[in-house]
Amino acid sequence: MARPLVVNAAIEIPAAEFGISYARSAGPGGQNVNKVNSKAVLRWRVVDSPSLPAAVRQRFLQHFGSRLTNDGEIVIASDEHREQPRNLTACYDRLRAMLLSVVQPPRRRIKTRPSRGSVERRIESKQRNSEKKQQRRGGFSAE
Repeated sequence: MARPLVVNAAIEIPAAEFGISYARSAGPGGQNVNKVNSKAVLRWRVVDSPSLPAAVRQRFLQHFGSRLTNDGEIVIASDEHREQPRNLTACYDRLRAMLLSVVQPPRRRIKTRPSRGSVERRIESKQRNSEKKQQRRGGFSAE
C-alpha cells in the first residue's frame, strides 16, 4: 500500500523510507469505530533520508524541527476520514505540502531607503499630532 512520494520533478522519496501503521480512530463513528483501524500514521526519518537534497533537509529541520522526535523522525497522523486509504493519502499530502514549503530557498531581502518625501511627510505628521495634543493640554483655572 505504501507508495513513493513525488514532491516535485527533482525530489521523489521512495516508499521504503516510510513507516506506515494504522490505529483506531478517536471520536464518534458509530459501531465501526471500535473495530476498524482507519487512522493512518506515517513515519519518516528526515535526518537519514538520502533522497532529500542537503539544502532542503537543512531548511526542513530548521522550519519543522520542533515536530521531530528524538530520533529525527517526523510523525504525521490522519484520522479525518473513515477509510484507511484516504487517511494515508491525507498524510502523504501533508508531508508533500511541508516539503514544498521549504523546497524554494527564501528570497534575500533587498535593503531599501525611504524617499526624502516620505520622511518629510512622516515628520510633518508627527509634528501635527504633537501640536494637536499640546492644544488639549490647556491649563485649568481655579475660578
